[in-house]
Amino acid sequence: MKFNRIAEKAKQALDRRGGMDALKEDLQEVKEAATGRGSFRDKARAAAEAIKTPGKNPEPGAPADPPQPRTPPTA
Repeated sequence: MKFNRIAEKAKQALDRRGGMDALKEDLQEVKEAATGRGSFRDKARAAAEAIKTPGKNPEPGAPADPPQPRTPPTA
C-alpha cells in the first residue's frame, strides 16, 4: 500500500473543506447534534446536515466562499 498517497489524498480532502479550523467547527456541530435532544434518527439527520457544508454553517445573507480550484493528482 502506498501510505503516502493515502495521506496526500486525506490532506487534499481536508484542504478542500477548509482546513483544520473548518474540521474543528464541523466536529463541534456534530457533537452538538449528538448531545442534543431528540431521537437517534433526529440526531443522525442533524449530524448529517452539519457536515454537508464545511466549517460553521454560514449566517443567513452572508456571501458564500468561492469554490476552491481542484489540483490534478500527482503521479
